[in-house]
Amino acid sequence: MKKRFSNLWFAFVMLVFMIMLSSAVFMMTIIFIIKRFTIIEPGQFHAFGFLAAVLLTGILTGTLITAVIGQKILLPISRLREATKEVAKGNFNVQLYENIKIEEFREMAKDFNKMVQELQGIETLRTDFVTNVSHEFKTPITAIEGYAALLQNLDLPAEEREEYAGKIISSTKQLSMLTNNILKLSKLENQEIIIEKTEFSLDEQIRQALLLLEPQWSGKQLDLEIQLAETGFYGSEELLMQVWINILGNAVKFSREYGNLSVTLTESPQNVSVEITDTGIGMTPEVQRHIFEKFYQGDKARASYGNGLGLPLAKRIVDLCGGRIVVSSRPGQGSTFLIELPRG
Repeated sequence: MKKRFSNLWFAFVMLVFMIMLSSAVFMMTIIFIIKRFTIIEPGQFHAFGFLAAVLLTGILTGTLITAVIGQKILLPISRLREATKEVAKGNFNVQLYENIKIEEFREMAKDFNKMVQELQGIETLRTDFVTNVSHEFKTPITAIEGYAALLQNLDLPAEEREEYAGKIISSTKQLSMLTNNILKLSKLENQEIIIEKTEFSLDEQIRQALLLLEPQWSGKQLDLEIQLAETGFYGSEELLMQVWINILGNAVKFSREYGNLSVTLTESPQNVSVEITDTGIGMTPEVQRHIFEKFYQGDKARASYGNGLGLPLAKRIVDLCGGRIVVSSRPGQGSTFLIELPRG
């Protein structure tokens, strides 16, 4: 094995060697001075007492050298101890000095700094998650509470009673969708591979997704342009259906009335490509940079239409499939989502 001359073992070996060498040099120097200048007469020289004195002096010298050098070598450990105390208090902004000559301490400092960065990211995510989830739950719960209170009025006309009941049902569906999306996304974020795969018709699946969304796009009287090549695909049928429902639903949601919705499916020996284009409100570059972040809603005016989890969920599924999503959009000119999935 190749020797590493900057690791902790070598540092301590050199420390002991330097202590012993310094003690030996010191003792030899004393003996030389005594003999050279005849400080002690030969008849008065007692070897035992002299050696005891020299040994005691060497021990004191070695202890002093160890205290000075050891303090410098073990300084990173002291800094690590203080830093861990700060982390335990919830301070994730601490950083250790990484430019250390001893390899073990240098790697320890780098690993500690990485750990603190990860903890800081997790803490930020947790705080944002709690804040966003609390906000998303608060709106429908408040609506349910308000309309339920109104329904207690026995003199309420039948039309208003039916309207308020419908509002309550709509809010409960919103809560159910939010809960399901949170659970699905949480599960997928802790999953690295897709186990359950089957062979299915991808073009037929996209048609089924469009049929499920028929009330939405027919309500806006959108003109559909469908070009789906007959394509067999091996993958997770359930997860990919979630992708098409989320992306197509998003396209319909932000489309204007009497607009166009185009869906194109093409294939090659390496991959399949699905392009979904709408003529809706479009997105600014700033919105495009954040649309796959959880709970992000670029159009605040339509925040009640969703919970900001549909696109992050779709992207996570596509990532698990080894594919990618590319978005191109301009404000007022619609958006295009290109989904590419590898075959096999």
